[in-house]
Amino acid sequence: MLMLTGEYEHTLDGKGRLFVSNKLRSQIDSEEYGSSFYLVLGANGILCLYPEKYFQQIALAGAPGMAAPDEAVVFERLSFALASKVELDRQGRLLLSEKIRRRANLAANLTLVGVRDHVELWNTENWEKYLADNLQQYQSQMMSARKTVLQKQSRDMDIQGDSYE
Repeated sequence: MLMLTGEYEHTLDGKGRLFVSNKLRSQIDSEEYGSSFYLVLGANGILCLYPEKYFQQIALAGAPGMAAPDEAVVFERLSFALASKVELDRQGRLLLSEKIRRRANLAANLTLVGVRDHVELWNTENWEKYLADNLQQYQSQMMSARKTVLQKQSRDMDIQGDSYE
């Protein structure tokens, strides 16, 4: 299971290359997910980097679940047209073409964010604004999630205790 986490600030070099941190890359099992990636324009216009084999699963699974045939055509057409298979160079850099940067409205200072099964590429100032706008909601959600887990653990311990009696 993919569990990509963290935020990593980087700057595009003069040739449009972006360094992808070793800490981030090491979270991906290349045997299970491949050593290449797909760059995909994702939700809200955020550029996403998916491990190769994981993206293939998403792209092939999406269209059959669509309610209307025309929705499936749009999904399939755009999923493949807006995806680019990419490889990191020996220094761990990713080339971002001018066209991709323009579509995703990316500047030179970027923050790479691990989001479970993919990496999102944000303009650093946009990421900081997103954090400021959503941090309070996240904190509330985290407290609720922890409460749910702790309650489940408590119930499981009660059940185990009953089985020993």
